[in-house]
Formats: sequence, structure tokens, C-alpha cells
Amino acid sequence: MPVARSLSGHVADLVSVAGKGPAVVIGHSYGGDVALGAAIEAPDVIGAVGAYEPPLPWTPWWPRRSASSIANEDPATFAEGFFRRVVGDAGWDRLSASARAERRADGPALVAELADLRRRGAPFDLTQLRVPLVLGRGGASVWHHRRAIDALVELVPDAEVIEIPGAAHGAQLTHPDAFADFVRRVVRRALDASPRNGARSVDQA
Repeated sequence: MPVARSLSGHVADLVSVAGKGPAVVIGHSYGGDVALGAAIEAPDVIGAVGAYEPPLPWTPWWPRRSASSIANEDPATFAEGFFRRVVGDAGWDRLSASARAERRADGPALVAELADLRRRGAPFDLTQLRVPLVLGRGGASVWHHRRAIDALVELVPDAEVIEIPGAAHGAQLTHPDAFADFVRRVVRRALDASPRNGARSVDQA
């Protein structure tokens, strides 16, 4: 099976993995977009969704970067630069040579995914979300990641927001205990919404 390189492809993969459910889906960054799309696509399968700082590049206020400019990047160089921006130069410097090579090898898929997000308008209608939503963000995150959470709450007023003090976009690396609490809260929301059903989690990094 070919590796998915579009949001719709990843959503289809996640729905397939969730099977007949019930499942809880939790995604970080781009994985948050995948989790949201899957929850809208399969509300009978997914009991709750958690999204930590999902990007919203189709909004007019998100920092501009065209699909064509991303697609024309050298994939390996782009992947390294992306890692440095998200995790920091110190994080990159701590990686082993083999880990750096693996991150750079992710470049073609990363370029394809991010370019796909910028080729069209909103990929899903969040007003159609019918399952509990928990949103996460870091207290030290950049402005557009923080604003994305406010924009999502406007579309889904019942959403719960959990902020991790001192964390930025890579909270799962820098604040793992607090991020684990975020995950547990999503699972609890699923159990509270359907107390007679068990729920298994399916994570999207």
C-alpha cells in the first residue's frame, strides 16, 4: 500500500485503523488535522478527538507560504529546517547521525503533506463535528498556533481547551507528563459521553 501524502489519504487510513471502534483519536500538529478529519468522517466509530495545535494554513491570518514554494524545496533540507523550527536547533544537535538521516528522509512526504494543506480551502467543515473535542496548546507557543485554538473554539463552542504552561509546539517532548494528562482528558471525555462503551486510543503524531 502506498504511503499517504495528502490529508484525505491520512484521514482514510486513520478511519480504517479505527475499524468499528469505539476509538479515541489524538493528534499533534498535522496529526491533529488528521484526527479532526477522521472524527468528522466517522462519528459512529470515534468517541472523542484531541488535537494539539493543529495547523490551519487555509485561514487568511496564517503565515503565508504557497503550495508551489513548498513543493519546490529540496525535501531533505526542508525537513531539517522544519524540525529546527518546531523542536529547536538544540533538539536537532542532540540527534544521532542516523536519526538526522531518518528525519531528512521524511522530507518528500513532509513536503507533499504541507503543500497539500495549502492547495485548497478548509479541508473539512468543523461545524459538522459531532463528538467531544479537546484542544491543546502551549503557553509559550507562537501566535498562530495559539490563535488556531481560538479559531477552532469559535467553530466548535463546546470544545474544551487545555493549555500547558511553559510549553511550545513540541510539548510531547518537553512536557510529557502534562501532554499525557491531555491525552487522558480526551479519553475521559469519550467515556463520559458513552459510559457503557469502552474506548481505545489511536494516536496520530
